[in-house]
Amino acid sequence: MARPGGRSARVQASVHAAVREIEAEQGRAALTVPAVAARAGVTPSTIYRRWGDIHELLSDVAVERLRPEEPPADHGSLRADLTSWARQFLDEMASGPGRAYIRDALLGDPDGSNAGRCSAYAAEQIEAVLARATERGDDVPTVEAVLDHVVAPMMYRILFRPGELPPSYADQLVRAVLAPPPSHA
Repeated sequence: MARPGGRSARVQASVHAAVREIEAEQGRAALTVPAVAARAGVTPSTIYRRWGDIHELLSDVAVERLRPEEPPADHGSLRADLTSWARQFLDEMASGPGRAYIRDALLGDPDGSNAGRCSAYAAEQIEAVLARATERGDDVPTVEAVLDHVVAPMMYRILFRPGELPPSYADQLVRAVLAPPPSHA
């Protein structure tokens, strides 16, 4: 892994910016290592050395784009916070660009590290929601339960069942994960 800061960070920032600019200006088909290198002001060998190929570069860029920019909003209750977060997650991931970023993140990820980073982003957001709820004295599910019962079904539907996913789908998943366990009387 490259060290943070310094030249390595500048190269990464300029290469990522070049990918975004070329894609916006000329479309996805124009994304080649030589074109990105020329726009970023680096040699193609720099890109090959750091990312391997265009798919791994696009995966790295996608993972950065999938990183949440802000902590989840505080709406005053676990249900409201988790529902708001789940709706936003679903909206972003199920959008055209979101689906493309997910595909890119997975396509150029031979060792699974980028998928792990994406999972960690979701877990961090969920942890923030659950920590606030714990501080309020709410009974909270585990992070893993929310990942398994809210995030995983969404991602499955986004990746393998194309079509519209309404906000009510996120609401339904949150209700289910927060429902009290059935009593066995």
